[in-house]
Amino acid sequence: MPSVPTDLRPVPRSTDRPARRPRRRPVSAFGKVSIGIAVLFAALALYPLGAVVHRLLFSGGSLDLGPIRETLAEPGLVALLVNTIVVVVASTAIALVIGTVLAWVNERTDARMGVLTDALPMVPFLLPPVAGAIGWVLLLSPRAGYLNSVLRDLLGAVGITMTEGPFDIYSWYGLIGVYTIYQVPYAFMLASAGLRNLDPSLEEQSRVSGAGPLRTLRKVTMPGVQPSLAGAVLLMLWSGFGLFSIPAVIGTGADIDILSVRIVESLAEYPSRTGVAVGLSLIVVVFVALAWWAQRLVVGRGRHATVGGKGQRVSRIRLGRWRGPVRALMVLYLVVTTVLPLVALLIVSLTGFWTTKINWGALGFDALRRAIIDDSTTQEALLNSLGLGLLGATIGIGVAAVVALYVSKAGRLGRFLDGAIKFPSTLSHIVLAVGFVLALAGPPFELGGTLTILLLAYLALYLPQAAVAADAAVAQVGGELPEASRVGGAGEARTFRRVYLPLMLPGLITGWALLFVRMIGDLTASSILAGTGNPVVGFRILEIYQNGSYATLAALSTVLTVISCAVVLVVMVLSRRSARWSTPTTPTGAR
Repeated sequence: MPSVPTDLRPVPRSTDRPARRPRRRPVSAFGKVSIGIAVLFAALALYPLGAVVHRLLFSGGSLDLGPIRETLAEPGLVALLVNTIVVVVASTAIALVIGTVLAWVNERTDARMGVLTDALPMVPFLLPPVAGAIGWVLLLSPRAGYLNSVLRDLLGAVGITMTEGPFDIYSWYGLIGVYTIYQVPYAFMLASAGLRNLDPSLEEQSRVSGAGPLRTLRKVTMPGVQPSLAGAVLLMLWSGFGLFSIPAVIGTGADIDILSVRIVESLAEYPSRTGVAVGLSLIVVVFVALAWWAQRLVVGRGRHATVGGKGQRVSRIRLGRWRGPVRALMVLYLVVTTVLPLVALLIVSLTGFWTTKINWGALGFDALRRAIIDDSTTQEALLNSLGLGLLGATIGIGVAAVVALYVSKAGRLGRFLDGAIKFPSTLSHIVLAVGFVLALAGPPFELGGTLTILLLAYLALYLPQAAVAADAAVAQVGGELPEASRVGGAGEARTFRRVYLPLMLPGLITGWALLFVRMIGDLTASSILAGTGNPVVGFRILEIYQNGSYATLAALSTVLTVISCAVVLVVMVLSRRSARWSTPTTPTGAR
């Protein structure tokens, strides 16, 4: 047998040396910056909460479990939790169906009506929740509601006499209905962004193979936008558990106890029951944490469509004879959910008082002038809110994009930072505002009564919503283009700027709009952190609501809605254009 050359014989591995572990890739400068930003904003979220928990559990330097026992002994705790879960889950489920259907009709069929159908489903989102709740009270109050009054007149013409109703806003269906109206924009915005990022060739292949529009929707489109839908559900749950003004106005009148109202009442009592408020908020953590885990599971499985390397024009489905009825239903939905409450608020603001006997000839702008032009505090509040909304939304969505990209590639540290940034959304905004007062209002920071503390609080409160939108945008970017950029020699920062950012832009613009409208219309946190030295719109609306001036509240809400609509309309146009611009080119670093 011929001998094997020595240089070709396998070299036996020494049993004394352990196998070398593969070297970890060094963290790039972009990665270090991402980690630093994530740590900074995680601290911004957790530090105020730590101040609240320390004040709650430690009395005189020793552990005190009294507040926990007091929370568990809260009267009607089980009914309180059941009521909250029913309202939030029911409104989330209904809103997901409505928002997704509206987005699909708008993005995939010829029933689209341009910018009109882009913007109007989000108009209820632009109206401050307390003002929106008041608008629906003005419409559907059993006796004095405008819409009920018109319906009673119509029924009276056919011989049916009613002294009140036929609808009652102070009911289960009234509360869930208004909750749903304010949840639909979340589903609509994220589903629209997901559909714009979805490769239309997949749906085209399904239709060519013989599947009808509904089967294609169920088998291809819906699984393809799973990250966006999961993000929408998570945002709706967070929003639903944190809403205060709608259950305070409608739920209280319907004698339906909701968790957020009980938390605020616990803090508003004298002496305040901070321990009960924090304890009730911690119960919410369990429910929302489960939703967050489910959302991460959907995103992490990767069983969804991603943006590839070639952009394709969407071939819209022709509805034929159904085009007219579908458009009519869309317009009807927009009129019922958006136009009617705005008209009610506008009538009251122009009349100066609330009455079913409207003197159309006496309408004027006196209430609007008194509320906006003649009130220097309201003018200052509007300017402060717009400035904070623009700056806070820009910072928040930028941070969310960088952190979401890092989390998608990192291990335990990334998941921990992601959870830390999103954790504040599981608690009541009132409790978080108390935390900012305890942590930053006094020494050594001395930020009490400044716009800075409001900006920091808004970022901590609403960054989780931006993070969810950014997560969905990152999840739908395929791995082939970033990998090609890195193989071509581009660094992480250049890959982010030239590949990830253009593809993520539609979702990020949507997230920016979401942050902007939430920040300028914030009510609960502003009620504690704002004051005469740093007034914002939420603070003024709360003052006006407590004084019982429906005309002034309606006037301010109308002006705020017009401003918000104008800003978000521009954002929606940019989002649609960015979807066409986002077809990536070869990164220059790859040449």
